[in-house]
Amino acid sequence: MDAPSEFRNRKSGKRRSKKGAKPQLYEDTSMQPPPSQYGAPPGQGINMEGYDPSAYGGQPGPGQFPGAQYLNDPMANMAMQYGQSLAGQGTEFVHKNIEKYVSTSRMKYYFAVDTTYVLKKLGMLCFPFTHSDWSIKFNQDQPVAPRDDINAPDLYIPSMAFVTYILIAGVVLGTYNKFTPEQLGVQTSSALVWLILELFILNMSLYIMNLKTDLKYLDIVAYCGYKFVGMIVSLLAGMIFQSTGYYGTLLWFSITIAFFLVQTLRVKILSHPEDSNYSGGSKRSLYLILSISLLQPVMMWWLTGYIMFAK
Repeated sequence: MDAPSEFRNRKSGKRRSKKGAKPQLYEDTSMQPPPSQYGAPPGQGINMEGYDPSAYGGQPGPGQFPGAQYLNDPMANMAMQYGQSLAGQGTEFVHKNIEKYVSTSRMKYYFAVDTTYVLKKLGMLCFPFTHSDWSIKFNQDQPVAPRDDINAPDLYIPSMAFVTYILIAGVVLGTYNKFTPEQLGVQTSSALVWLILELFILNMSLYIMNLKTDLKYLDIVAYCGYKFVGMIVSLLAGMIFQSTGYYGTLLWFSITIAFFLVQTLRVKILSHPEDSNYSGGSKRSLYLILSISLLQPVMMWWLTGYIMFAK
């Protein structure tokens, strides 16, 4: 067979094979849109993530997130308004009761301090013998802020000293390999319980003795909290100089805190000479002042001794 005839036969065979080709067994869907969900036609009611807004009550408007249409539900709005009213009533109730028992403005007075006051007050707690004027200044029958009167009681130094005492106690226990995380909680709760017990006993003593004083319960908290300054220094001295440094420092701060309280409470308690029963009241007041002043060294030793000798 010559070359032209062979080329014609090959060409005719190709044509016959195209006419007699078998149909495909599957349909090519690579270029078609994906099938619809929830019975919707392709390309309608379906976003790019397969979410059908029409199946949940409508399509979100422009700039809204899916489910935002529920915020327009009257029942949902009513529930939100009711919850907001309850939250407002709860907040008002808490503020009213806090203001009833602890005046916010009064608390601000006890924390109205500056750096100069803190340094001078710490120096007076460490060396009260150099101080001569113990009177409290007044401005229109109201005591001036602590930052303007070094003799005024404050709660900044007692609160900071309390926190520092807990941390120093943990450090001392750590040097003896006795520290555990639970010890901080034990130290905090123990010191708070004794402070609350002191406050209760002193307030009951004032009530039973029927003494007219300018001493308020926050003043008592402040005066009883000043002992934590001496406790911190005693623990540090004991950690550095062992028992000799601890006992020497504790003895010094026991004398200073007693002297400081005698001079301060004398102004606060013995300030009503016009009382008809002044002579008897002054004796009871002196007994109370001495009791408070001598109780502080005992509490200082009680709250630091078992920490220093926890070996």
